[in-house]
Amino acid sequence: MRVFVTGATGFVGSAVVQELLARGHAVVGLARSDGGAATLEALGAEVARGVLEDGDVLAKAAASADGVIHTAFDHDFSRFAESCQLDRRAIEALGEGLAGSDKPLLVTSGTARLASGRLATENDLPAEGVGGYPRVSETAAASLLAKGVRASTVRLAPSTHGAGDHGFVPMLIDIARRTGVSAYIGDGENRWSGVHRLDAAKVYRLALERGAGGERYHAVAEQGVPFREIATAIGRGLGLPVESRPAEHFGWFAMFAGMDAATSSAWTRDTLDWTPTGPGLIEDIAAAGYF
Repeated sequence: MRVFVTGATGFVGSAVVQELLARGHAVVGLARSDGGAATLEALGAEVARGVLEDGDVLAKAAASADGVIHTAFDHDFSRFAESCQLDRRAIEALGEGLAGSDKPLLVTSGTARLASGRLATENDLPAEGVGGYPRVSETAAASLLAKGVRASTVRLAPSTHGAGDHGFVPMLIDIARRTGVSAYIGDGENRWSGVHRLDAAKVYRLALERGAGGERYHAVAEQGVPFREIATAIGRGLGLPVESRPAEHFGWFAMFAGMDAATSSAWTRDTLDWTPTGPGLIEDIAAAGYF
């Protein structure tokens, strides 16, 4: 297949590009800079120059592809609502390019807000737009099914980890460095699911090849790592004490630090014949250059 990938030079997207190329697919990657374009070309991918704001570029690239994988997202949480609206518009533009084609589109979401106190499954629906939460990736994708687009969602674990990670674990490391303690909330038994970026990339590739449209896939290797274990690994890496602290210790990140986001991927594994093989989160924190 000829696959258009947004976020193609990002932490997850670059792994998706390499996975697709290794399996014989052709890739066209969205790049906003000369450096990004050169990186993609060095891998053997074609380049579509532009940014997520360029709806015409997205629609044209999607129309010329056999399928689309949308991994791009601006993770600046100081402007999260704006980033979510940009994501929605990008998905709509990709859908315009694919309308009536019955070609696959995979968008990216997360497992973090699906359930609390129990294992979330692929059947759970996100509370998009509820309680002021602005991200609507899955809703935007689902609306494209009626327009002849085989749209599905890959949900990433809260910690999609590996060398080059700039997500939640690095944010926790920064908080620990600034405050002098690697903290958890309460007893720290709330859980985060996790997946290595290379294992997540395989979910995207398999879902692209096998999906019928409308599915929700969980890129989750470890269904629930206690947050206290994550804090302990960070404390060990930084040589800092590990202590329980009130939610206020984490500032705006408290919602994520205190969430219980244990998640099952049983259906995804069975449906895609996917078996993750990468290192677990605690092992990766020690070995993947986080410090």
